[in-house]
Amino acid sequence: MLTNVFSGVPSNESEERFVDLLARSREGVRIERIVSFGQASPAGFWYDQPHGEWVLVLVGEARVRFEDEADARTLRPGDFLNIPAHRRHRVDWTLPGAPTVWLAVHYGLTP
Repeated sequence: MLTNVFSGVPSNESEERFVDLLARSREGVRIERIVSFGQASPAGFWYDQPHGEWVLVLVGEARVRFEDEADARTLRPGDFLNIPAHRRHRVDWTLPGAPTVWLAVHYGLTP
């Protein structure tokens, strides 16, 4: 059982890693750790989630773009975003060659 958000963070990977830290379907919430290594959303792909998501960058750097905004938002350690349900967004970039560690809180999930 993972009890420290930085435990087991790999130093280099070809795929993003997702680990659920807490899942409470009855309350409609899930908290996960995401570790990225230069990954980005596929070209032309937009997330359109039926629930809200709050993300915090703990380590590394990323750029998140919203479909309704001209410029991507750069996130560095300590920066966070709230993404309401159905707000189309994508990850434009994450820091290559080093881990970007995210904390994501998904809320309003349907049981």
